[in-house]
Amino acid sequence: MRVRFEEFLVMYFKGNAMTNAEFNEMFRKRTKDFGVRVLKFLSTIPFNTATKIMTYQFGKSGTSVGANFRAFCRGRSKAEKYSKICIVVEEADECVYWIELFEETGFGDKKELKWLATESLEILKVCSKIKSSLAL
Repeated sequence: MRVRFEEFLVMYFKGNAMTNAEFNEMFRKRTKDFGVRVLKFLSTIPFNTATKIMTYQFGKSGTSVGANFRAFCRGRSKAEKYSKICIVVEEADECVYWIELFEETGFGDKKELKWLATESLEILKVCSKIKSSLAL
């Protein structure tokens, strides 16, 4: 099940459709799937000096989103969860940056870039909302 940002807000504030555990499981899978799509996308990029930097950095940030969301779910305290969700937000925002560079330089499949751009923005919005709700 893929939840758009607007649907997330309804669930989050009206509190009903799924439990935190169910949401976390769904979003863990979603962020992992995002990382897999990033890696598959990067495997199609031709190698040169420019793309070497872009693929390395996008690969790191794209996979970090899922890894740090998993760590957020395992957080033992509010402060630990806040720390991890801050990293997820930062890495998702960095993904948006690298996607913009791929778009502007013309490297990569445009259809896949569109999907990655949409998904990274959705993840960024959801995680930013979680971050603001945990603000210390």
